[in-house]
Amino acid sequence: MPAESSKSENAVTRRVTIADIAARAGVSKGAVSYALNDRPGISEQTRKRILDIAEDLGWYPNMAARALSGSRAGACGLVLARPARTLAFEQFFMELIAGIESELSSRGVGLTLQVVEDLEAETAVYRRWWAERRVDGVLVVDLRVEDPRVAEIERLGLPAAVVGGPEGTGGLPAVWSDDSGAVVDVVRHLAALGHRRIARVGGIPDFRHSAERTAAFLSTIEELSLEPIVLTTDYMAESGAQATRQLLAGPDAPTAIVYDNDVLAIAGLGVAHEMGLDVPRDVSLVAWDDSLYCQAVHPPLTAMSRDIFAHGAHAAAALLALVEHGSVVRSGEPRARLTARGTTGPPGRGAGLLGPGAARPGRRGPPHGGRAFDA
Repeated sequence: MPAESSKSENAVTRRVTIADIAARAGVSKGAVSYALNDRPGISEQTRKRILDIAEDLGWYPNMAARALSGSRAGACGLVLARPARTLAFEQFFMELIAGIESELSSRGVGLTLQVVEDLEAETAVYRRWWAERRVDGVLVVDLRVEDPRVAEIERLGLPAAVVGGPEGTGGLPAVWSDDSGAVVDVVRHLAALGHRRIARVGGIPDFRHSAERTAAFLSTIEELSLEPIVLTTDYMAESGAQATRQLLAGPDAPTAIVYDNDVLAIAGLGVAHEMGLDVPRDVSLVAWDDSLYCQAVHPPLTAMSRDIFAHGAHAAAALLALVEHGSVVRSGEPRARLTARGTTGPPGRGAGLLGPGAARPGRRGPPHGGRAFDA
């Protein structure tokens, strides 16, 4: 069997021990200890052979006496597979991590956080942490529609709780909120205000929560005989601005837009101002996951509000219960509620019906070749 295949197979099935290395090398455990700790007492040829076997088996240091005593690591892990720079703008993750940390620290447990490029790198971190006894369990976020992490974590036997679900989590416990029900509430609210053309600026379509929100959006739109528009983004401000400009400059511009996070919505509000539009008379805007940013802009953004801090704390509590007791009951959180502010209202008379470049009487036309709508 090739060395790489052997390493992966052993790392997944169980933790590799010094005894495993000694048995493969045909030496004593003491000799293996000498080699792994770079101590004298064995020949360089034997040391190299032992180190090669350790690498082939996928062995990692087990944090010294902690592994031998069988005690816990006293830490839980969180790996984020996304660009590190996005975290500075993601109020959701700041509040989620704060909630997680509050629960863990109250129990004397640390949080080990790592940012990686993709799911493959994330899975590699889980393998290394578990082999090294670095963590007692992990919290999994950003659940995908087809998520390879779930099966890998289950094969590792690594205790884990998913922030998301409840579908797609396999046998792992999950803490989630009813995103689909919240989407229905938003669409019905906008329909009650008189909006007929409603757009959704979603996030990454492979993310399960984004896909579920889109499905609920389209289903509710169809049920109410409204006109839907759906665009997807990477959650960053640049893509939110681009999507908004595309929507509002089109021949059938929506009179309301629902964004998948606060960053997208704030960028969209900026574009609406830039194009000379009145919010909410010309277009109503709704942000998902309320934040201080939503309240600080003008007009303040209507947003879907939920207690993200408590969400993180409950997820951490579920993981600790799993580590300590071996099982935990899945938990559904209260769904997000609509907090109406200054960016939603009835659509203005004739909003969205004029062609590109049209401006209201008495108002300066929008810059950069944008469009405005006659009220």
